[in-house]
Amino acid sequence: MSDAALRTDGALEAQPRMGVRNLHNYFYCPRLFYFQWVENIFQENADTVEGRHVHRNVDVSTRLADPKELNLAEGVRLRSLRLESEALGLTGVVDLVEGEPEGTKVLDYKKGAARRNAEGERIAKEPDAVQIAAYALLLAERGIKVARGAIYYAADKRQVAVELTESLFERVRRGVAEARAVAASGTCPPPLREDPRCLYCSAYPICLPKESLWWASARREFIPDPQMRFAFDSKSGDALRDRLLDVLEFAAETSGKASPTLQPPRPERDEGEVLVVQTPGAQVGQRGEEITVSVKGELLRKLPGHQVRAIYLYGAVQLTAQAVATCLDLGIDLAYFSPAGRFLGMLRGLPTSGVDARRGQYRLFELSGVRLRLAREVVRAKIHNQRVMLMRNGEVSEQCLRVLAHFREAAGSANGLTELLGIEGNAAAVYFEQFESMLKEREDWKFDWRGRNRRPPRDPVNALLSLGYSMLVKELAGVCYAVGLDPFLGFMHQPRYGRPALALDLMEEFRPLVADSVAISLINRGELGPEDFICSTNGAFLNDHGRKVFWEAWFRRMDTEVSHPEFGYKMAYRRMLDVQARQLWRFVRGEAGEYHGFTTR
Repeated sequence: MSDAALRTDGALEAQPRMGVRNLHNYFYCPRLFYFQWVENIFQENADTVEGRHVHRNVDVSTRLADPKELNLAEGVRLRSLRLESEALGLTGVVDLVEGEPEGTKVLDYKKGAARRNAEGERIAKEPDAVQIAAYALLLAERGIKVARGAIYYAADKRQVAVELTESLFERVRRGVAEARAVAASGTCPPPLREDPRCLYCSAYPICLPKESLWWASARREFIPDPQMRFAFDSKSGDALRDRLLDVLEFAAETSGKASPTLQPPRPERDEGEVLVVQTPGAQVGQRGEEITVSVKGELLRKLPGHQVRAIYLYGAVQLTAQAVATCLDLGIDLAYFSPAGRFLGMLRGLPTSGVDARRGQYRLFELSGVRLRLAREVVRAKIHNQRVMLMRNGEVSEQCLRVLAHFREAAGSANGLTELLGIEGNAAAVYFEQFESMLKEREDWKFDWRGRNRRPPRDPVNALLSLGYSMLVKELAGVCYAVGLDPFLGFMHQPRYGRPALALDLMEEFRPLVADSVAISLINRGELGPEDFICSTNGAFLNDHGRKVFWEAWFRRMDTEVSHPEFGYKMAYRRMLDVQARQLWRFVRGEAGEYHGFTTR
């Protein structure tokens, strides 16, 4: 949790002044307020970008230290006036304060349209009116009585008056108190239900209101777990423990119902390019607003920074300090790989707060029953997807498919983690025994497939699989970090120094569908041949050309759309990784009663 946090000893920290725009968020949606003010989660969308464009003429901030400096004679205009109040606990920037014959006027700019009342007249939306009233109260503390307020709605291209009444001022004071209580509670409010405001909310891809309702509906089955009763004992007074019990009534109305058919949530910056640099001695730099790649002073490529989503550095590649600063500022992920393709680590900017989720993660993952419950579902989904891959691409017997189906069902009822890992190992043995049946025979390539091997991989097929698994770990480590989870504490893989255990857990269900699929596709389509590998006593690895081909196939697979097993909508595998991590994020926060593994048909 950010500034509005609880100390670990239980004492309430003094909360900072709340931004007037945060108060606006609270009246728009308490959940949005909690995400942005408490957890520091902010997601851009087209509306927020357009909103900044609407404010472009007033975004030169003015700060006055002395109230006497506030001379608002007729005709005087102050733009972006910054005000704050210890008594109100508010701070904000007024778009426009103007002196008029009848007194001071406060004006704020909004990109949307005004509401219409029953008579069809345009009126200000409640959050907007509250924002104007809050500015009026801030000015009143400086001895300036505001005569009138208004909102300029860009979509309507007109001003709408806000009547500044005592009841509206009281609504502001009461709203500040309510919002602070929500922040101090440590409990994220539930999403709005069937509310059109959700469709225009920048936090929609994070909030996922309808999906959250569905994930919450399994809670009744989840509560009876004795360890979960301990972790979420409402008598403890711990807000984290209370959360699971608080929302049972909220989830009850959706329990047992079929999952809804929804539109896929698509955040901004989802289509940015991934820049892969693998030439030894290459240097990634920055020139103006562009990311550049050069070798020995010769410029090879340049890309606008806002078009780059991630940069993968492969081997001996240098990165200038200016480029690092630009990437951190623009939210560009930097991933480092060894020359052989082993994922070494990543660099990215400050994460979202994520304290709610991490506290829950640390608490719950200490409970063996919770870890087993999650691990069962992940292994069940993995075995299901392995079976699907063999059905789609291989020539296997019905007996083999029945054995995998048996292992899939057994995973869901395993009595302990040791038993579950034994089931997973047996299923993997069957799967890799049949793996060669998914590879087309080629005259130019006789596969020496003798099953799965690694560290190092000893043949080309295993080299492709190892590189694919390494890439999956990288992708999911970044996703975990982005959503506010600790990628190094897992529920199935044991934590070790430098090992992203949670990313390894979440990748299990995607191994067959992504990494294995890429390897099979590269071979069956003839995109790679034996000449693209370096094979020695130290193992088998792709050469420079082979890696380029692999990257193309990898990004092609990550951009492939697939249907969500519960909600029916289609989205790229890259986004599906994020949705699954968000589901686990809700689980450890107490907003979801189960984790549903990703499966396909």
